[in-house]
Amino acid sequence: MRISPLPPVSRWGLAAILTAGLSAVAAVAHAAPAVTFSRDIAPIVFAHCATCHRPGEVGPFSLLTYRDVRQHAQQIAEVTKRRYMPPWKPEPGKGEFLDSRALTAAQIETIAAWVAAGTPEGDPAELPPAPQFASGWQFGTPDLVITMPVPYTLRADGPDVFRTMVLPIPIDRPRYVRAIEFHPGNARAVHHANIGIDHTRASRRLDEQDAEPGHDGSMAQDASYPPGYMLGWTPGQRPRPSPDGMAWRLERDSDLVAGLHLQTTGKPEPVQISVGFFFTDEAPARAPVGLRLGSQTMAIPAGESRYTITDSYTLPTDADLIAVQPHAHNLGRTMVAEARTPEHVIIPLIEIKDWDFRWQDVYRYEKPVRLPEGTVISMTYVYDNSAANPRNPFSPPKRIVWGQNTNDEMGDLWLQLVPRDDRQFTRLASDVAAKMREEDLKAYVGLLAKEPDKAFRHDAVALLYLQGGEPAEAVKHFRESLRLEPNVAATHYNLGLALSAQRKFDEAIA
Repeated sequence: MRISPLPPVSRWGLAAILTAGLSAVAAVAHAAPAVTFSRDIAPIVFAHCATCHRPGEVGPFSLLTYRDVRQHAQQIAEVTKRRYMPPWKPEPGKGEFLDSRALTAAQIETIAAWVAAGTPEGDPAELPPAPQFASGWQFGTPDLVITMPVPYTLRADGPDVFRTMVLPIPIDRPRYVRAIEFHPGNARAVHHANIGIDHTRASRRLDEQDAEPGHDGSMAQDASYPPGYMLGWTPGQRPRPSPDGMAWRLERDSDLVAGLHLQTTGKPEPVQISVGFFFTDEAPARAPVGLRLGSQTMAIPAGESRYTITDSYTLPTDADLIAVQPHAHNLGRTMVAEARTPEHVIIPLIEIKDWDFRWQDVYRYEKPVRLPEGTVISMTYVYDNSAANPRNPFSPPKRIVWGQNTNDEMGDLWLQLVPRDDRQFTRLASDVAAKMREEDLKAYVGLLAKEPDKAFRHDAVALLYLQGGEPAEAVKHFRESLRLEPNVAATHYNLGLALSAQRKFDEAIA
């Protein structure tokens, strides 16, 4: 076949072709409207940023208007591209969690395109309504509210402060708690809070020894989660009630203990926390078991960039996994947890590639993770104690060991498990308690060796020996505690229990 050559094109004809082509390109560009704040950016910011970035909250500036967002547009594009903001540490696809603040790749690209286009506002008629936030208690009026009687004054500047507040809970009988709601009182100063319950008065004694409200450092060992539960607060986190039929029991004469991470703001800040309790008369029909994996005997050499801890646990019964809470301090870098079923199916539970102590959370699964009997749950944490770690609190690096102070290190993975057969609760709970008690005893014997003149250290070790069926060792440490602090009623009572366990009833009565 012969192809005829194209006819020649004049200068004016070529110009007409180019003009037509440019018109077509312009038409395509017109068909794909530019990204605007009103239509594309505001829904992202309102849903993922405004919970913290609004007046009175922890965010350093508000993001409720076009002007607000435009002023910080370049910064927003940068921190979302790095996934530094919004703070959400779990990797996608490694567990599906409620209340995720993570942005999708498409949302991040949309923000970048908007900034590159010059931050156009668009049609105000397309702007969605500004988000509305509950001004009071989100669950309605609490049955009980406890508040610090006087505020603690946070200094104007300097490094972060870790302060533990102790609030007596005024109830005259045991109550079932379906939910608690934490109010920081000053969201600009309070970064996050871990919450425990102390029945022993150990936390109250530490508070009484400090002239200011609360005491320095982390919570005492006797202040712990209600068995099987994980309590805490982070900015933007929605309070959630316990699942139906799973309220927890609060005993009378208990103290609420809140470990606060406080950030200075450039001026003195009053901090006065409140906690609302929501009770129910319905006794729990099911009870969770709290499993802790990790190491309490770690010792990280100075300069070590990949110090690794591992731990695992084999389920003795079928169980549903409801929530997880990873915990480490400043040297933590990566953490992975997974479950391997007896059929060798791997179930990712959580993965964090850039651990940041400032952004820790309780992660609740969208649906319970079903784990059959014989499943092995495992965790691996990696720590960086080198000078290259910008979060290392020491320069030059120094050897770091396990401890509850912020400049020590920890490596815990808490898991909230519910046995699928209620008749198996005791089996699971006792098996988990034995595993955790063994690790706790190693840790607290080590702490006691450093502070042998502290009565509360002897109490902690004694209770672990008593729970482990070693009353003779418990008696020895309770007696030493009373030698140091003779008038602590709880220690006298616990000594009586330990003597009774040895069948020394006359001494126990005395």
